[in-house]
Amino acid sequence: MATIEQDYADARPKSKALHARAVQRMPSGVAHDGRSFAPFPFYVARADGARKWDVDGHEYIDCWSGHGALMLGHNHPAVLKAIQEQARLGTHYSACSEIEVRWAELICSIVPGAERVRFMMTGTETTALAIRVARAFTGRQHLVKFEAHFHGLHDAVMAAVKDPFEIPVSAGVPPSTLATTLVARNNDLAHVTELLDDHEVAAVILEPAGARSMTVPTDPAFLKALRQLTRERGVILIFDEVVTGFRMAAGGAQEYYGVTADLTCLAKAVAGGLPGAALVGRADLLDAITLKGDAKRDRTQRVADQGTFSGTPLIAAAGVAALEILKTGQVQRELNRLGDRLRGAMNAVLKTRGVPGCVYGASSIFRIFLGAGAEELGIPTYRMDATRLDRGMGPVGGTLHLAMLLNGVDYSRGASHGWMNGAMSEKHVDLVVDAFDRSIVRLREEKQLA
Repeated sequence: MATIEQDYADARPKSKALHARAVQRMPSGVAHDGRSFAPFPFYVARADGARKWDVDGHEYIDCWSGHGALMLGHNHPAVLKAIQEQARLGTHYSACSEIEVRWAELICSIVPGAERVRFMMTGTETTALAIRVARAFTGRQHLVKFEAHFHGLHDAVMAAVKDPFEIPVSAGVPPSTLATTLVARNNDLAHVTELLDDHEVAAVILEPAGARSMTVPTDPAFLKALRQLTRERGVILIFDEVVTGFRMAAGGAQEYYGVTADLTCLAKAVAGGLPGAALVGRADLLDAITLKGDAKRDRTQRVADQGTFSGTPLIAAAGVAALEILKTGQVQRELNRLGDRLRGAMNAVLKTRGVPGCVYGASSIFRIFLGAGAEELGIPTYRMDATRLDRGMGPVGGTLHLAMLLNGVDYSRGASHGWMNGAMSEKHVDLVVDAFDRSIVRLREEKQLA
């Protein structure tokens, strides 16, 4: 009997050939680390709604959803129309446009605490600028981040992203650069307090719902206590809402949890699925970027920021079209309901099949962990071992991903998590659950499960 990996490879000869070409010109043959997996990634030919099709003709329910950016699914009519109409008027003016003003106004009307907006291209840029603004405003140097939280790929946040946490997630980062980055334990207010006591801290940054799409969930009570602590200490609280922004609720995790940060980093859904991002927050903080016309101040005290594609009209048009739909919260409420149903049904599969494991998360995000239940992992009480959750389920995770692909479902292999999108319905939930059930059965047949 062929293995799961053999079945996957044998059915995708065109993807195999494309990957052979790609590795000759691209590191690992991919444009994103998360798209690299054995034996080779599949190559998509087209996508629409909640689905995508590869070059070999296989159809998938897309639980990657543009790495979480496609809140409305692929090719939403309103977003497509906005892109097409703007493209005819020009894609890049090297100048200001009305559509970027509308985009900024719309964001400020939706996101709690958003008094000013600075546009850029990527989540990495937003977190880098947020940290720089916080340091300039406070005159302090140290930054507190948390174990397993991911804030992009600039040097300051390369600490404690993946297990083992004492090693930077990337080579090429000078130890001196990380000397001002302090690492806190998740959901441990006493530890954060200790760090603030011992260092001059400019900012605390975190993914408010939890590290890397809730791999290590954040206790809502901790979030509220952290807000109080940072406010008392004059420390800037930065929420990295690249994933959760406009997803958990119209106003993101801040609305969902009822906690407002000083600065919020947005990307993914903010630009309607195109490459766009925004740093938003308090006016007194973001006005550090403002040009005042005072030559000495603007040269020595201002926080500099430039980006060739920041706020360009094509991206702004897509962002406005998407946010006009997302601002009501209706899409999020329905997706949150479907997310609860999906997680519950997948957990029922594990129980019925007698497989130790759990599917957890919140809102429209799910994560699969095989080998231990939620109670053993400490998820219900937020007393989790970040190292264990970060390591995931080991080699079986990759095999499960391949099995799910064979059964017509794609999700993020690296952390075994997925994001739902607005094109999904009850039918799609049922199909994902059925694919999960068949995949669990197949893994058991190959004796890969306890």
